[in-house]
Amino acid sequence: MSLLRNLQRSVTSSSRLAVRSNFQRTSLPFIMTRLASSKAPKLNDPSLFKPNVAYVNGEWVKAASGKTFEVYDPATGDLVGTSPEFTGKDTENAIAAAAAAFPLWRTKTGREKSKYLRKWYDLMVENGEDLAKLITWENGKPLADAKGEVAYAASFFEWFSEEAPRIYGDTIPASVPGNRVVTIKQPVGVCGLITPWNFPAAMVTRKLGPALAAGCTVVVKTPGETPFTALALAELAHRAGIPKGVVNFITTLQHTPEVGETLATHPTIRKISFTGSTQVGRLLMKQASPTLKILSMELGGNAPFIVFDDADVDAAVAGAIASKFRSSGQTCVCANRIYVQRGIYDEFAKKFAEKVKTFKVGNGFDEGITHGPLIHDRAIKKVAAHIKDAEEKGAKVVLGGQQMPDLGANFYQPTVITGMTKDMAISSEETFGPVAALFPFSSEREVVDLANSAEVGLAGYFFSRDLERITRVAEALEVGMVGINTGLISDTASPFGGVKQSGFGREGSKYGIEEYLNIKTITWGGMNKPLQN
Repeated sequence: MSLLRNLQRSVTSSSRLAVRSNFQRTSLPFIMTRLASSKAPKLNDPSLFKPNVAYVNGEWVKAASGKTFEVYDPATGDLVGTSPEFTGKDTENAIAAAAAAFPLWRTKTGREKSKYLRKWYDLMVENGEDLAKLITWENGKPLADAKGEVAYAASFFEWFSEEAPRIYGDTIPASVPGNRVVTIKQPVGVCGLITPWNFPAAMVTRKLGPALAAGCTVVVKTPGETPFTALALAELAHRAGIPKGVVNFITTLQHTPEVGETLATHPTIRKISFTGSTQVGRLLMKQASPTLKILSMELGGNAPFIVFDDADVDAAVAGAIASKFRSSGQTCVCANRIYVQRGIYDEFAKKFAEKVKTFKVGNGFDEGITHGPLIHDRAIKKVAAHIKDAEEKGAKVVLGGQQMPDLGANFYQPTVITGMTKDMAISSEETFGPVAALFPFSSEREVVDLANSAEVGLAGYFFSRDLERITRVAEALEVGMVGINTGLISDTASPFGGVKQSGFGREGSKYGIEEYLNIKTITWGGMNKPLQN
C-alpha cells in the first residue's frame, strides 16, 4: 500500500469537529462512508497509457538519466504510474527535434495541415472514453466532467483545422507612387508550450491546435501531476501521421524549474505559451527577456461574480453554482468572490446553500458523483487556511468547512461562507477550491470598485435584467472576459484571456492563431510605368 494511501487512512477529523450550525449539521449528505475505490480504470485501448516514456522526435524515449517520478491518483493516493524525469539536457534534445522539423512543416499548405489536425480530432473522438478515464484517474474530476473536457479539448483541433487554410495577408494602398505593399503571415517558429494539471487535455489542445495550424513546431511540457493524458494525446498524434519532431511531449516533476528555464532561455524557442500562476508567469517573462521571445500568458484569476437585486435569483444561483464549483473550484475562471446586493442577499444565500447540499462528493469513477478530490495536500491546506482566515475575521461557515477523511486525504466539503468582507484573504487571493464566499454590497459603484480591486483580471460575471446597467458594468469591469447572466463562458469560438496580472494574449477563436504568426511586410517599387507598346 502506497505511502499516500497510508496517510489517507491516518487523517482524522479531530481538528475540525466543531459543528458550525444546525443547518450544516442536519443537511450535509456528502458521501463519507468509505475510502474511494482503488481499482484502476480499464481502458478499451491499453496502449494509450504510456508509463516511463515521453514522446520526442516521433519516438517514445526515456530520460537520459533513466530516472522517473511517480504520479498518484488524488482520490485514492494509489500510484497511477511513473514518467521520465527530464532534465534541461533532455529538453534541449526535444527542442532540436522541433527545430529540425520546422523547415518542412512550415511549408505545408494550410489544407495539408488541416488534414493532420482533423485526423487528430477524429482520433480523439474515437478514443474519448479512454481519454476521459485517464483524466479522472490522474486529475480526480468526475467522469462526466472528464468526458466534457475531452469534447472541449477535441474541438480546438477541429476549429483550428478549419482556420489553417484561412491565414490571409493584406494588400495595402501605398502612399508612395509606384510602390505596392502586401503583407503575409508566417509561423513564428519553434514554440514551448507549458500546460497545467486542471485541464490535462484541453489546455494542451488549446495551445497545440493554433500552433500547428500556423506552421509552428512545438515542445509541450506536460504537468507533473497529470502527464498521462497528454502522453495519450501524443500517441494519437503519432497515429494521425503527424511528422516526427513536429510535436514533442516531455515530462518532469523534480526538474520542472530547470526545464521551464531551458524553454524560456533557449534561443531556438521563439515563443512561450504558459498557463499557470502569476508568480511563475513573472519568472518566465524574466527568463525569456534576453532572447525577446513572444509570450502568451494565461495566469491567475480571482473572478468576481455579481448578483444585482434586479436579477432572476434562481438563474443567478444556478449560474453561480456552475461557475464556482466546476472541477471542485479548481479552474482559473471560477467565481472566487460572489457579491450579492443586500436586498436579495439572504434569499440568494439560502437558495445557494440548498443547491450545494445536493452535491455528492467522492471518487470520480463512482456513479452519481458530482465533485471529486482536490489535486493534492497543498490545495487542501490553502482551502483550510482561507476558511480559517474568514472565520477569524467574523465570517460564518453555513455549510461544509471540513475535510472528508473517510473519503481520503484530498477531499474537502463544498463550503459556503456568509458575511465576507474585503479584509479577508479570499478577497485578494485565488482559493482554487470548493469554497463559495458571499460578500454583501449596496451600490453598483461599490461593487465594481471591489471587483476591480484585484491585481488580476481574467474573468468576471454578473446577473442583471437592466439593459443599461448591463452595458455600464460590462464595460467597467477590468477583466478579459465577462459573463452576463451565465456562469459558463468557455467556448472554442470565443477568445480566452485576461488583463492586468492575469496575463496577455488570447487562446481559441479566430484570434488564437494570430498568437503564432508574424506579419511580414513586402514592398516593391518601380510599379508606376505606363503600359508598354
